[in-house]
Amino acid sequence: MMMFALLALPMAMQGQVKYHDVELNEATGPVKSITQDVMGNLQTTLFSEDGKMQREGISNPVYDADGYLQSFKMEVQGMEMSVTYKWENGKVVSQTMDMGGQGFTISRTYNEQGAPATESMNFGGNEMVSPYTDYKYDDHGNWISRKGSMMGQEMEQTRTITYYE
Repeated sequence: MMMFALLALPMAMQGQVKYHDVELNEATGPVKSITQDVMGNLQTTLFSEDGKMQREGISNPVYDADGYLQSFKMEVQGMEMSVTYKWENGKVVSQTMDMGGQGFTISRTYNEQGAPATESMNFGGNEMVSPYTDYKYDDHGNWISRKGSMMGQEMEQTRTITYYE
């Protein structure tokens, strides 16, 4: 019996840490990478097999005991920006960005498939709502295309997702 307990210990310790960075990036499952166009630049976010995000420029990530990212820092145009998240039921409901004392918050609502239905940005009392529609999903149920609208301008967002399998 004692031998079994010793053999089981290392296996029990494996997989204890599970990160929810895939969900942070609006996806689920064994995601290996997400590549998307961000303001004219292709950005690829890699994920370890335990779900931890690896993206260039991110420093000082802080996770809660359940593996949900709470905050991180990154450099933007030579200034440090702090990003903090508020989670509810495994989804990000708000994201606050602060750079040099100037901050704004993005709040999200979700559709029945679990993808963002709207993002609302609050810039010092001025609110701008961006709805997302016309979602297309891959065979894992993650969105790969959607239409967004910002200030009356409609645009299509696409992304490529690779998986561990």
